[in-house]
Amino acid sequence: MTLAPDHTARYRDSSAGIDDRVADLLGRMTVDDKLGQLGSAWVFQLAGPDGLDAPRATPLLASGIGHVTRISGASSLGVEGAAELANAIQRHLREHTRLAIPALVHEEICSGLMAREATAYAQALGVAATWRPEHNRAIADSIRLQMRAIGAHQGLSPVLDICRDPRWGRLEETYGEDPLLVSRMGVEFVLGLQGPALSDGVIATLKHFVGYGASEGGMNWAPAHLPERELRDVYLRPFEAAVREAEAASVMNAYHELDGVPCASSRWLLTDVLRTEWGFAGVVVADYFAVNQLDVYHHVATSPEEAAAMALRAGLDVELPMTDCYAEPLKRALDRGLLTPDEFDTAVARALRAKFQLGLFEQPFVDTGAVHVHTRTADQLALARQVAADSLVLLKNDGVLPLRTPASVAVLGPSAASARNLLGDYSYLAHVESLLEVLKSGNNVFAMPLEHGADVDEELDLAHVGNVLDELTERLPGASITHVAGCTVSGDDRAEFAAAVAAAAAADVAVVLVGDKAGLTEDATSGESRDVAHLLLPGVQEEFVLAVAATGTPVVLVIVGGRPMGSEALHGACAAVLMAWLPGEQGAAAIADALVGTVNPGGKLPVTWPRSSGQIPVFYAHKVSGGRSHWK
Repeated sequence: MTLAPDHTARYRDSSAGIDDRVADLLGRMTVDDKLGQLGSAWVFQLAGPDGLDAPRATPLLASGIGHVTRISGASSLGVEGAAELANAIQRHLREHTRLAIPALVHEEICSGLMAREATAYAQALGVAATWRPEHNRAIADSIRLQMRAIGAHQGLSPVLDICRDPRWGRLEETYGEDPLLVSRMGVEFVLGLQGPALSDGVIATLKHFVGYGASEGGMNWAPAHLPERELRDVYLRPFEAAVREAEAASVMNAYHELDGVPCASSRWLLTDVLRTEWGFAGVVVADYFAVNQLDVYHHVATSPEEAAAMALRAGLDVELPMTDCYAEPLKRALDRGLLTPDEFDTAVARALRAKFQLGLFEQPFVDTGAVHVHTRTADQLALARQVAADSLVLLKNDGVLPLRTPASVAVLGPSAASARNLLGDYSYLAHVESLLEVLKSGNNVFAMPLEHGADVDEELDLAHVGNVLDELTERLPGASITHVAGCTVSGDDRAEFAAAVAAAAAADVAVVLVGDKAGLTEDATSGESRDVAHLLLPGVQEEFVLAVAATGTPVVLVIVGGRPMGSEALHGACAAVLMAWLPGEQGAAAIADALVGTVNPGGKLPVTWPRSSGQIPVFYAHKVSGGRSHWK
């Protein structure tokens, strides 16, 4: 059945004020209509390999939907396919729901749009190492254009967590330890992403509110112990700047608890500070599954309806990435009087307002034939290369760099010929690996509804990323290049140690690329839930580098990773150390340019580099009474 919406309704009048339109629409909605706007659905709940799956999607979309989760980021769709599916979902809502309220599509954008054909930029910590906030604005502006082209409207960035513990796996997603630097990076990102007006922009989502990077022992989801003065002076500051200066349109809660209160149920955070003190007028969205976690993880609620009431009353408006608690449980909470109809309507109004601001009621569809105009453009690739080059930090150099005209070079290490290791944990290729692992192993930690299977390819295409071995070989045409990986990033396989050591002994210089594999899979060493107890190189890499250095051949160590790492002895054994972070798809070219002197690796550290994990916490902006042991 095709429904015909009332085109004479006030909410459909684009000349009316947004407040009037929201009020009119709200007055026409049933409880089920309102619940729909506070919920969400994964792309693979709505679609399959052949596009929108109407039998599966219709029940989920019957009363409308607030968000669609990751059309690009949780599928193998290219940009045209993503745009076509977005249009199909919007068309279904227009033709088969009573009020024809469009959906809002959100995507991850930590290192560029997390999509199959998008440009993969340097991970955020590397962008921070440039100390050039204008780079972040340019990155966000390019993301805005591509997201709008494919029919996506909200990006889940910037990450404004202050992190002073490099054991925490998500350090790579942050802009480091300094409130001022993080604030400036965040403000510029929001301005670039949201554009001059949301009618042509993409909603920025400040996360994770707040103190997520200050967890016990650097462990994911663990409590943070922050007194209010420190919370305000350090951890809230970047969020406040992005709200007051850049008028960020969305905030996402953090998973952990502060002073015994989970952030998802903290009215003091989500309402008193955010809205009353700062004047935030946007939408608070849940970090994935955070509403249900109030029941099953934090145990401060005893049922889904209690969790729903707690979160909504605190000021958390929309549940992501799927509707667990803001459907029937929230309706039961209303029936039981656990929250008032006014509190319910306030959240719905905020969700509707965002859609009016984005102009979705006027134009929910995109031109599928024009999406390639904003996909992997020459300007984007040039920006990605410039940012990668500007992010490189030369930690040590005894004169071996730049490589001038060596007769022979041994290019060693697990990241020397790896394109995959150059990418951050929320890049498309890294993230699809995690989805494939869930599908294959059944270890579904997030209980994602994958009973129908997600439409993702088994093979990951890395041809466009490149690797340092190939790039360096191209820049040293007269040199004899020998390559041996030597070991893997993780694990204890030493089978290639001897060959690598022999190659180093026979060469004029050894360029050794080591570090992390970022992602959420079991073999990843950096990223979400990939926390560590020490800062040595993962696996047997530390032993490997020391064995190579023992040959007496000068070692140029290139660290490709998401955190400071390597022992004092390791750094001391190398002639030069270059920190490359997770530089993205243009990172191999940037690293090779730096090694041969075409690029000056002039980045600066956005985090303090500890000598060992025993120094943690260590950071430069300590109190005058801190930073050293006193009484001498």
